[in-house]
Amino acid sequence: MSAVKHLDTMEFEQLPLVADLPVPMGPAAPLPVAPLGAAAIAQPAGTTAKQAVAPKVAAPKIHLDLPDGVPAYWAEACRQLMRRDRVLKRLIPQLGSQALQPCGQEQAFATLARSIIGQQISAKSAKTLWNKFARLPAAMQPEQVLRLKVDDMRGAGLSARKVDYLVDLALHFTEHRLHMDEWAQMSDEVIIAELMSIRGLSRWTAENFLIYCLGRPNVLPLDDAGLIQGISLNHFSGDPVSRSDAREVAEAWKPWCTVATWYIWRSLEAQPVA
Repeated sequence: MSAVKHLDTMEFEQLPLVADLPVPMGPAAPLPVAPLGAAAIAQPAGTTAKQAVAPKVAAPKIHLDLPDGVPAYWAEACRQLMRRDRVLKRLIPQLGSQALQPCGQEQAFATLARSIIGQQISAKSAKTLWNKFARLPAAMQPEQVLRLKVDDMRGAGLSARKVDYLVDLALHFTEHRLHMDEWAQMSDEVIIAELMSIRGLSRWTAENFLIYCLGRPNVLPLDDAGLIQGISLNHFSGDPVSRSDAREVAEAWKPWCTVATWYIWRSLEAQPVA
């Protein structure tokens, strides 16, 4: 019979204890780290885990083919808004070839006059009425409008109230009640208050003037039905939206509320008519 004992028959005391084994001395070697993901692909010998981390690839920039005449801030505003708002991230590239082109301060009187004429009527009727009125003065200047006869203005289709509003508007310009030379340094709210001193001009009209004429970057016209509808359709799947809801959505838009509002408006043009 063999003299070799199997392990399970050996005396417990005969097994070497871990504490009795020799312990190697010297600096501890770092434990190997297995690379994960892309770093696990074949690497040159001697490459450390830190060196093997794959570099982050920047997302490709979306090119916006903007037309001439857009505000200088428009492109940067679009880039920031696409990072902050999931809806604008989709809308802006779709409408990237379109952008606001403000008419400029030199068109201030004509812009406000047209706003007065277009009040409380359809866009088609407003265009027809404006074309009739615009043929009356030699030039669309406040001095020329003040020379018009009331009967001629009424004959073009203007109501008595709109005639009064246009006269008051012209007087604000000719009597220098508006501080146009200081508008560039004035805040939006101060300009809005100044414009609302003109008869027939509401806050909505003043805010639209800041957008379409002066090109102010951070105007949020919460009284605008189109903006509320656009936020409802794009951000709330068509559910009703309050001014508070709209203001909360627009927190992510600052300081580019004008740009966001403009693209929300444009998105409605693609909506089917109910």
